[in-house]
Amino acid sequence: MSVSWWVWALLMLAIAVMLAIDLFLHRDNHVIGFREAATWSGIWIAAGLLFGVVLWAWQGGDVAGTYFAGYLIEKALSIDNVFVFAMIFTYFAVPAAYQHKVLFWGVIGALVFRFVFIFVGAELLETFFWTAYLFGAFLIVTAYKMAFQHGEQTPPDRNPVVRLVRRLVPTDPAYHGDRFFTRINGRRVATLLFVVLIAVETTDLIFAVDSVAAILAITTSTFIVWTANAFAILGLRSLYFCLAGLLRRFVHLHYGLAVLLAFAGVKLILSETPVGKLPIPVTLGVIVATIAVSIAWSLRSTSSRPETPEPARLP
Repeated sequence: MSVSWWVWALLMLAIAVMLAIDLFLHRDNHVIGFREAATWSGIWIAAGLLFGVVLWAWQGGDVAGTYFAGYLIEKALSIDNVFVFAMIFTYFAVPAAYQHKVLFWGVIGALVFRFVFIFVGAELLETFFWTAYLFGAFLIVTAYKMAFQHGEQTPPDRNPVVRLVRRLVPTDPAYHGDRFFTRINGRRVATLLFVVLIAVETTDLIFAVDSVAAILAITTSTFIVWTANAFAILGLRSLYFCLAGLLRRFVHLHYGLAVLLAFAGVKLILSETPVGKLPIPVTLGVIVATIAVSIAWSLRSTSSRPETPEPARLP
């Protein structure tokens, strides 16, 4: 799918406007409650679905179906990000009022990093056919780790990038309001909130490799891949505040995500064989069924110990 530069420019402008509105409405660093988070989640999901409808009217059902498949798999994988973000915020005891700011700038970084990954990955797949086998194998191995090593998390302060930042940048081990940097005795230093931001950014960088590889298994159209990523990521902050208090109920979701990654890996490998690319309706059906089954399985398994959704109160 070839897209003119002005379409890219218009899309970037629309995303920038949406981010600016979000930042303006949360400039007072208030604690985000479940109702507000649910409202914003609905807005971001509606925006993502509306873009798919626009694609349908503009480019037809096949392109729109490809976008929806990519959007769904990115949205599902972003739930795993929420688990890790909750762990980071709890580990560093981030005040609830400052969590939105960290996630906001984390999303900005994620959009930039994924933009680079998408163009590099798509170019590799278009130029060297054997990279499909490498990406496919990588996704299958990642799926195995997600299914059987999901609980093995590295403490955020042992993240090598976080440790490097603390070594290179003068850091005060305390929060100073919502500031990433402050002055102490006339010296400019990073605050603990900046360290948390680095932990969030580097964690998302790792997730980006998995998610970009997964959606490239569906299509190598950079426009479709990036828009699906962008609309899924834009709602990540609201999704966190909606789900953080309910995460303990999604006990089997990682199995569903592992199935999706393995499916994407197999699909990518098959694309370079006589089998070819699987039809989009089949891809959409597998994604929707896998997400629905894993969520229903999780909720049924934890129905006897429901959690009250108070995500903004974490930690």
